[in-house]
Amino acid sequence: MTAVTLIRSDSLAQSAPYAYASTAPADARLVFLAGACPLGADGDVAARGDIAAQARLCMQNLETALAAAGANLDDVLSTRVLVATTRQPDLVVAWDVVREAFGDHDAPSTLLGVTVLGYPHQLVEVEAIAAVRD
Repeated sequence: MTAVTLIRSDSLAQSAPYAYASTAPADARLVFLAGACPLGADGDVAARGDIAAQARLCMQNLETALAAAGANLDDVLSTRVLVATTRQPDLVVAWDVVREAFGDHDAPSTLLGVTVLGYPHQLVEVEAIAAVRD
């Protein structure tokens, strides 16, 4: 059972596809994850030019990092999704992949278009904070 509680407010727009806040109990261990990048096993950026494929690989890498910390996607308190683009439709492409991966666990998230990311040809990065009880 997850330590995370997702919070919604009737005073805020109900159309947002995520909770507006989340909490974890005092006895939970917080897990701060580096941004998951679309790196393949060889360490190179995969799926060059393909936002959706890069977002899927980011989510796979995020799940691997979470598992190494004893957590899974249901333990995520919040995310930040970064997309190297100036086009809003590109943001939606990445967002749709991330939301699908999380399923019913609609943790609070921020979606940002940025100028550039850390690796050549990198278009997507997903940061997360999780909480688990040991």
